[in-house]
Amino acid sequence: MKFKTLRWENNSLVILDQTLLPQRVKYVRYSDYRQVARAVKELKIRGAPAIGIAAAYGVVLGLKTFKGEDKTRFFRKLDGIVAELQATRPTAVNLFWALEWMKNTAQANHHLPINELNRLLLKEACRIHQEDILMCQQIGENGAKLLPQQCTVLTHCNAGALATGGMGTALAIIYSAKKQGKKIKVFVDETRPVLQGARLTTWELLQERIECTLICDNVAGKLFRDKKIDCVVVGGDRIAKNHDVANKIGTYSLAVLAKEHKVPFYVAAPSSSFDPNLEDGSQIKIEERSAKEVTHWMGKPIAPPKAKVYSPAFDVTPAEYITAIVSEKGITYTNKAQSKISKQVPEPVNQTDLPF
Repeated sequence: MKFKTLRWENNSLVILDQTLLPQRVKYVRYSDYRQVARAVKELKIRGAPAIGIAAAYGVVLGLKTFKGEDKTRFFRKLDGIVAELQATRPTAVNLFWALEWMKNTAQANHHLPINELNRLLLKEACRIHQEDILMCQQIGENGAKLLPQQCTVLTHCNAGALATGGMGTALAIIYSAKKQGKKIKVFVDETRPVLQGARLTTWELLQERIECTLICDNVAGKLFRDKKIDCVVVGGDRIAKNHDVANKIGTYSLAVLAKEHKVPFYVAAPSSSFDPNLEDGSQIKIEERSAKEVTHWMGKPIAPPKAKVYSPAFDVTPAEYITAIVSEKGITYTNKAQSKISKQVPEPVNQTDLPF
């Protein structure tokens, strides 16, 4: 990719501030975990995998200033850091997965001196980051098999390199298909209220010279009716045990449209987005965002001051509306009826290779 969403450099975390795109490309350096927590809350860094990576580095930043060898105080501080980072955004499971991994690593090595524990935690954060890069590549290669030689894709929000440590999830499929010589066109939903599609996905696709067309969110239905979409590819922030998927608000609407028009609907997500603790999507906690994201734009009001606002950040798409889920482990079809509408169906992977 021609840019990096985040990187560890000189004992600090450097991120690309996504609130400034596409007008400005600005990298911000953080040396304190509370700065990382604010950056996640304020969407300066976003996307389930990227949030998880940033949180892992946040743990490292929070503990690097710890003085002494009092293990009780050290682990109490670790618990506090983890709790603060967990409180930033409740829906994406990658955040909790990465923080739990860091916490378990420290506890499993509690016998080590604190300076060695800190080195180990940095090593684990870097490993989480590197594994995400590799997972993105594998998701791209697996998912590209689903796209025919000429294909027009509809995508929603941003599930590209800006949302991960690597080349993305949904967009990784597009990048890999292009690399294979396939002719890919993309329709990009603007994705209200903060326009991740318009500001981020179009910027990212244009960086990689992918032909794309930006549309208002309410144009998608017409495109389906006019038979201009071959498939839908989106990301997934949390996937329940029955394969219900939580993703950016508006995903469910697209899935219903896709099913009605017999268009394949694909979800791309790493195995860390699968949550085996949730039986179905009804158990996924949905984050609600500030009303100001709806009533204001660029600091200016666009709605009456007393307007009531309901602004969930995510919705849940039931498995019955999903044709297939693509992870780094392979492709799985969520139900037989939906799999039949895929124009190009590869052999399903062995179900035991999937997270569940």
